Amino acid sequence: MARLETESMNETETDHSSGAGTAAERILVVEDDEQLRKMLTQEVQEAGYRVHAVASAEEALPAVGQWHPDLVISDLRLPGNDGFSLLKEVRTRAQPPCFLVITAFGTIPEAVEALKSGADNFLTKPLDFDHLLLCLERALEVRRLRLEVEHFRSSQRTPRFHDIVGASKPMQKLFYQIQQIAKASGPVMIYGESGSGKELVAEAIHRESDRRDGQFVPVNCAGIPENLLESEFFGHAAGAFTGAQKAKKGLFEEAHKGVLFLDEVAELPQSLQAKLLRVLQDGRIRPVGSNQEKTVDVRVVVATHRDLQKAVSAGSFREDLYFRLETFMLTIPPLRKRKDDLELLAVRFLSQYSRELGKNVRGFSSEALDLLRNYAFPGNVRELQNAIKRAATFCEDSSVRAEDLPERIRGGSAIPAAPDDVSRSLPVPLVDDQRIAPLEELKLRYVRHVLDQCHGNKRRAAALLGIGRRTLYEYLKKLDLPDGEASE
Repeated sequence: MARLETESMNETETDHSSGAGTAAERILVVEDDEQLRKMLTQEVQEAGYRVHAVASAEEALPAVGQWHPDLVISDLRLPGNDGFSLLKEVRTRAQPPCFLVITAFGTIPEAVEALKSGADNFLTKPLDFDHLLLCLERALEVRRLRLEVEHFRSSQRTPRFHDIVGASKPMQKLFYQIQQIAKASGPVMIYGESGSGKELVAEAIHRESDRRDGQFVPVNCAGIPENLLESEFFGHAAGAFTGAQKAKKGLFEEAHKGVLFLDEVAELPQSLQAKLLRVLQDGRIRPVGSNQEKTVDVRVVVATHRDLQKAVSAGSFREDLYFRLETFMLTIPPLRKRKDDLELLAVRFLSQYSRELGKNVRGFSSEALDLLRNYAFPGNVRELQNAIKRAATFCEDSSVRAEDLPERIRGGSAIPAAPDDVSRSLPVPLVDDQRIAPLEELKLRYVRHVLDQCHGNKRRAAALLGIGRRTLYEYLKKLDLPDGEASE
């Protein structure tokens, strides 16, 4: 077994991209005759495919699970379990590989039975290698077309609400709430963690409402310099300030008869909060440098990832504005609480980026899917989208493999969803009354705190901290923490 693993690993490294096949297509050869196995390996490699060769069905099964071949070439007569048992097991897999049967003249009835059991074709010994390659390419082409059809049908069935993908109960509840709120009038407040899709929800409200023919104007309140906020929101008259050579419409005027979406509304300074409150109350604005007021008909939708009630208590957000905005409140569930949607989202992003990159990446290996399912995704849907974009960029196969995913996700294998209180439960004390601790010391305290929260699980702690396992080990050395105090 060890000898064959070494041999097939070297064979797998070979990549002849000039042949009929592509580097993305993998062929598993199962043949107990060593000489024939080597000849098959050489012929298929020279045609441009990647090859993994084993001598028995017992060796082939783990190779199917770990290496994910696109096609299997197997003799029917094998030591131990025969080719029939291998064929039956392979056919139970999701997106099973093609299966070509090799048989001697005397076992053609068995080969016919294999076709009935799901084999794609059979070849008789002695082998005609030109015919073998022709059958191989035809089988792979049929599989490619079948997977493309399945992928297209899957994309058409993807449950979505406007541009929001979601089949889970929390998302179905959110879609219902959007529909009901869209029918009403008045401001809307959207809560959601960073990357959860707050702007998509705001757009869905716009499209579902009777304002759908008006403009949807999004603005990030944290991205506009404070000294320009009033002019951006309400516009300005010509000569209102240096450089204002002509009058300019503000965002409220642009959104007249439509929806103005204010993302990160908690970042607005108090002076502008007061003016926003007035617009919400009477629908009138005054451009900077003008004596004339204008009436606007705008529905305001705001979003934040911060707890505005705490901001009100801290004095950074006006209480009267908060009560005005909270009439209609939506909360977007984080991705860790809608894991049923994760695969739907991953497939959609993969289809998008595969198309943009001109590739034919059609799915995920079971190992890659497990890593995605077990990762906490503190960055929510945006983090998943970026991870899939990276995976599609580096993927050289027909399916995304574990090694194509970002290191932080590979290091987060078997990580349960992060409890909601971990990110908010800060180590005490981070600040000493007697002195200001150096930043590096605070980092070490926090790493130790997260480890304690994760009960010593290094994989989970690294994922929550957003660092790689190697970086975490460096912190452990500085903490002088014995390996026994942290688990995998």
